[in-house]
Amino acid sequence: MLKRCASGFGAVALAGLQTDPAFAASASSSNTGGAGKAGHGPHHRVRAKNVIFLYMDGGPSQIDTFDPKPLLDKFDGKDPGKLFDVEPTQFNNNGNVLASPWKFNQYGESGIPVSDLFPHVATCADELAVIRSMVSEFPEHTFANYFLHTGSGLQGRPSMGAWVNYGLGSECQNLPGFVVINGGLIPPGGVDCFGSGFLPASYQGSIFKPTGSGVANIERTEPTLERQRSKLDLIGQLDGFAPDRFGQHDSLESAIRNYELAYAMQMAVPDVMALNDEPAHIQQAYGMESEYSPTRTYGAQCLIARRMIERGVRFIELTCPSVGGDRWDQHGNLKEGHENNARAVDQPIAALLKDLRQRGMLDDTLVVWAGEFGRTPFAQGKNGRDHNQFGFTVWMAGGGVKPGTIYGATDEWGYKAIENRVEIHDLHATMLHLMGVDHTRSTFRFGGRDMRLTDVKGHVIESVIA
Repeated sequence: MLKRCASGFGAVALAGLQTDPAFAASASSSNTGGAGKAGHGPHHRVRAKNVIFLYMDGGPSQIDTFDPKPLLDKFDGKDPGKLFDVEPTQFNNNGNVLASPWKFNQYGESGIPVSDLFPHVATCADELAVIRSMVSEFPEHTFANYFLHTGSGLQGRPSMGAWVNYGLGSECQNLPGFVVINGGLIPPGGVDCFGSGFLPASYQGSIFKPTGSGVANIERTEPTLERQRSKLDLIGQLDGFAPDRFGQHDSLESAIRNYELAYAMQMAVPDVMALNDEPAHIQQAYGMESEYSPTRTYGAQCLIARRMIERGVRFIELTCPSVGGDRWDQHGNLKEGHENNARAVDQPIAALLKDLRQRGMLDDTLVVWAGEFGRTPFAQGKNGRDHNQFGFTVWMAGGGVKPGTIYGATDEWGYKAIENRVEIHDLHATMLHLMGVDHTRSTFRFGGRDMRLTDVKGHVIESVIA
């Protein structure tokens, strides 16, 4: 029928769709464990087509950002051991109760409290679903980063972005489906935080820089496009002999796919990196004219993320820029360190949320803001905070999230989650759910069992879903 109607244009369109893995995958097919693609597609209604993960490297302090605790002001300078049970910390250099150096105000119709660290994000309070009761199983950066990114504290498991693309495929053929925009700080744990683990290698994150060409060697070295295409065709023919001699191997198949993707990226990447094509008021809104260099860097990252989402990239993670001191890991000098890191990301994040909303893209783009853990309500030494995995804050926006809400709570000190405790597995399950994926059914056979991002845990946080 498609061949006979409209001069055959329907059949041409169908052929085009069938070459796109995002449309060609059968929703009824099941994972056989070695196919390299889950092929299940969405299991239910899709609320979020894409994810932008704003990774706050080092662990921002929940009691200094989105979880105010007035009791800290009352007992500032007192011995915490006489007020509540103090758990062992990473460095056990515990000082006195430390009140937040910043004031909190309520914003928007929702009245969500936000500290003075985030004056720009505060203007987007009615877009946020703030989860104050997050917990982690690890108090040390490397293990906690693996856990946040992969659902396991052990090295070598697939990252969130790899799982998402494995289950859903990509809607973009000329850019990777999972991109990490590196602002300058690769997290403790290294690039394995963005790896594909036991999934096929083609699902690992591709690391971009927010400046210049984005990726190295993007410009062809051959004098003409035809010359380069013929060289790649020859490589493809030679690679085609390998399965008959050596059998099917993921490393070879992934290398072949990477050759083809790299060829397609030669035109797509310069286009997505052409930030000067954006109107001046957009560049200014993202902070790309800021006098503070880290703000310009993170502004470029956020703007590139929006441009990639427009082109169908499925999962994008942004790492933090260097602010000259430490990341959000303030074991000392809390005030200056947190202010520098907040100054770098505050304006760009707010601009991203507003830009996505204005373009009608926030409804199907899930934005997640999270660190690997939080900080203690008492000082490390005199003016820092140690790691705290017992209760911290993350927030989500867009992508089917219920806006202007607060979920869960820590105790009156901001120390431990006491209401609606949320684990990292629950966060992953909810992210997948919003993308139309049942986290219990997106599996890969490895090591004798069906593995999944949420391991054998995870519950969807229904209360934060619109």
